[in-house]
Amino acid sequence: MTTVEIEAPVGQPVDDQLFRNWFRRQASSVVVVTVAGDPPAGFTATSFTSLSLHPPLVSVCLNRDSSSWPAMVRAGHVGVHLLGADQAAVAGTFATHGIDRFAAHRDWRYGPRGVPLLDGALGWLLCRVTQLVPAGDHAIVIAAPLLGSHEPDGQPLLYHDGHYTRPAH
Repeated sequence: MTTVEIEAPVGQPVDDQLFRNWFRRQASSVVVVTVAGDPPAGFTATSFTSLSLHPPLVSVCLNRDSSSWPAMVRAGHVGVHLLGADQAAVAGTFATHGIDRFAAHRDWRYGPRGVPLLDGALGWLLCRVTQLVPAGDHAIVIAAPLLGSHEPDGQPLLYHDGHYTRPAH
């Protein structure tokens, strides 16, 4: 057996700035997560992913200092909306702090379990929250999809390098 020595790559310690810059280069789909309540809550996220097919599980991360966090802690169910390439304004609304996001975005209705559903998304999932896992200053929300809908056509909204964009075709 031959041993091959590999030269270690030159790098730098991962500080806040390097961490942010690294993830700015990753293109992510954009979702809005909605939570039933009085008033309802919602937030924009780029950390949504599938976790498991059997059983179906998804996850999204939420800052525990977010104005939506108290509603999430009480939530039994959430709506996850995959935004289309033409919905940057929706993403911006649900990412804005200090406003009534549902008054600013009027294209929604109450769905099953009282969860707000946004009109015009490429797809939505109604999910039962199964776990909230603390992770640093965020929490990982793990949920089981119960109902859903999707549009067969359309491009997703992406977030890349600090801007909303669309896939290049």
